[in-house]
Order: sequence, then C-alpha cells, then structure tokens
Amino acid sequence: MSKNNPHIQPDKFRDALATVQEDGKRNWIYPKKVTGKYYRWRTYLSWVLLGILFAGPFIHVNGRPWLLFNIFERKFIIFGAVFWPQDTYLLIFLLLIFVLFIILFTVVYGRVFCGWACPQTLFMEMVFRKIEYWIEGDANQQRKLNAMPWNGEKIRKKGVKMAIFVLISLVISHTVMAYLIGIDRVKEIVSQSPTENMAGFIGLMAFTGIFLFVFSWFREQACLVVCPYGRLQGVLLDNNSINVAYDYVRGEPRGMIRKNVSSEAPPLGDCIDCTLCVQVCPTGIDIRNGVQMECVNCTACIDVCDEVMEKVDRPKGLIRYASETSIKEGFQKLITSRVKGYTVILVLLVAAFIGLLTTRTDLEATVTRFRGMTYQEREGGVVSNLYEVTFINKTFDRQQVALVPADEAFQVEVVGDTNWNLEGQTKFEGRFFVTKTQEDLKVNQENITLLLLQNGEVIDKIKTSFVGPVK
Repeated sequence: MSKNNPHIQPDKFRDALATVQEDGKRNWIYPKKVTGKYYRWRTYLSWVLLGILFAGPFIHVNGRPWLLFNIFERKFIIFGAVFWPQDTYLLIFLLLIFVLFIILFTVVYGRVFCGWACPQTLFMEMVFRKIEYWIEGDANQQRKLNAMPWNGEKIRKKGVKMAIFVLISLVISHTVMAYLIGIDRVKEIVSQSPTENMAGFIGLMAFTGIFLFVFSWFREQACLVVCPYGRLQGVLLDNNSINVAYDYVRGEPRGMIRKNVSSEAPPLGDCIDCTLCVQVCPTGIDIRNGVQMECVNCTACIDVCDEVMEKVDRPKGLIRYASETSIKEGFQKLITSRVKGYTVILVLLVAAFIGLLTTRTDLEATVTRFRGMTYQEREGGVVSNLYEVTFINKTFDRQQVALVPADEAFQVEVVGDTNWNLEGQTKFEGRFFVTKTQEDLKVNQENITLLLLQNGEVIDKIKTSFVGPVK
C-alpha cells in the first residue's frame, strides 16, 4: 500500500471498485485539475460535439428535422430520412452496423470513445467538473469545503454550484426532449402552462432530475456500474488493442528520486511513484496496475505524467497510447485476424443496408380483414367482405392512393371519403368493402390481389383472402 495514497492497493485492485470503501460506503473521487495537450484537444473536441448536440434539434433540411427519435409515435428521422415501424428491419440493420463498428473500433483503439466522445464524459468532465473547479477550487479545496461545517462560505458555494447545475440540467433535458418529440413541440410545451400539458411538463422535469442526479452525485458510477461497455472490454480487447497504458518495462521498479544513493543500489525505472496519475483519474484507478474496466481512456494520466517526466528530465510517454504487445515486444500490430473478420462482416452489413435502403418503398399499405366478421350477403346476389387498411406515407409530399382489384370480377367500395389523400409523413387508417357476385363464387375462400396505386401508378401488390357462401 502506497504511503502517498492509501487507496492504492496493487494486489487487490481487481477485487473492489476504487469508488467503494471496505465498509461499502462511497469513496468520493476528487480528481485534480489537469492540463496538457490531450486535455486541450479533448476540450476543443468537446466544444464541437456539444455544439452539434445542442444544435441538432434546430437543424432542418427542406423544412423537416435532421434528426428525430420519436419513440412515442414510433417515427424516426435519421439524416433527413424517415423511418416508420414498417422499417424496423432497416433500423435493426443500422443498429447492428453501429454496434459492430463500436466493436471493431474497440478491438483496435480500445475505449477511446468513452474518453473523447461519450456524452457522459463530455458533460461530466468538460462542463460540470469545470464549473466545480471554478466555484469550489481544485481537489484539496473541494475536500476541505465538504469537510467543514455548514457556514456562509459553504452555503454560498454549494448553492451557486447547484443552481448552475440545475440550469444546465434543464437545458440538457429540453434538448433530449427536442430529439424525442421535435423542437416545435418542445416550444409549445414550454410556452404553455404546465396544467395544459402535464405529461410534457412531467417528462421534462423527470429528465432534468435524472441528469442532475447523474452529474451532481452519481458521476463516475454511471461508467463503472451502469454502462455495459466497460465490461465488454474484457472480451473485445486483446494484446494488440491500443489503450492508455503504463510502460512497465521502462517504469519499473518505481521509486522516488534520491540524492547520494549508493552506486551498488539496483537502478530504478522512470516512474518516481508520485501517484499524480491516480490523483487526476476521474474514476480513481491506478493506471500502473494495467488495463482495467474502470479506465475510460480520458488521457488525464498521460498529461500529468508527461509534465512530471519533463520536470525530472526523463523522456515523455511513460504513460501513453500503446498496446501490451508494443510495450512488451517493442512493435505494434493493428491488422490482426480479428480485425479482418470484423471488417468483412461490417462491410457485408453496410452493403446489405444500402441494398435494402435503395429498394425501400415510399408508400406502404397493410390490409387486414375486419375483426369479428366473415362476409355479408347483399341484395342482388352480391357478397361483400369488410377490410381495414393502414397507409403510411414515408415521403414529405402529399400522395393520392387507391386500391384496385387485379381481378375484374371483384369491386372495391371505400367507406367514407372515397379520395384517399395522404399528407407527407402521415399515417392513415381506412375501411373498404370488396364485393363479388355470388354466382361467380367457386370456393368458400379464395385469394385475391389488390393493386396499390400511388398517384395513379401501381407500386405494389397486396394479397388477402375473400370468403363467401357457395351454392
């Protein structure tokens, strides 16, 4: 156990979380403020990503949202293209492609997504943590503030911080709701009294509470306990995967720099055991223990270690992006058989998705027999069957649709308005009868084909059944 930090236990680090004490209580993490080139690059990237995130709901292409994930109406708009429940197979393909891309990326570059692009890390480290440093100070000052009794200073700092956290959580929750129901709908909810739209108001408050809880208290636990991605590393990473890693070949045996050391003493490695890499870690781990589930590849330990190496006049890169192979054997191999296999599968999935997307129809119709009814006998020896039809217009333009029997022995009678006109991005449900003279019936049940017309042109054939009495 290190004298500098009692939480470092090299022989037990895999048996317990750094954020949990032996008695089961929360071990609150106070990461030191970090500077350095990687931190600057992450900051610049966070500005870009957060800008895209908050601007997303406001981006419209040809008057429609660029991104919309309306799970309530089961309607999704991805990069301007509309996907309905009938397009579930396309969304499944898209999800598979995304998951496989993450797997391939992780096999090669480790958990770099978590440290550079994950919304949890972006908001926690680049927004909420910065505000905390600004109001409460660095790690030691935060410890002192939390340990002191409640007084004017503590109430003022905690109150200001929490007020800002609430405001930011409100902004995030409104942004999330805009992605779910659209920015216009969110503006409508905000401009109305809560009593006029209680469901929307409760939803916004619920999202606000969740984000405030995660970023003010739960924090790194979201990565350590909730997120499954860290646990997947155990099966995705291998010795050729690039991670934030400690060069133990160069750094061990570690030890403090001392003057007047006997020349007979064994030489020490470059690690001076300052434990600053632990002190800046937002998840509280010691990167010198090797690849760990809790590491989010945030590069804070790289920046602080490089600063120390520069001060003690030793080469930088004791902690760096590297693989186990490159540290142990001195060379890096990226294109392995696993990478090739994942790449082939990913290319096949992308090709299949493009093929399905190009053959996707702009208009779909689902015809079902009316529940609880078989057939009706009319005057003049006519037999009719009642059907329900659901049209989905996936385009953004108005479409005129119709159903026409392929067999002229059948006739279609629309119930209600005989003109089926669908506005863009809408769903329409209607009913219609199919009729046939009884003398033309040869069997009790026969298959019929209905032609789906879009603006007068046949775009699909729908098969259903027709029943009636045979005399």
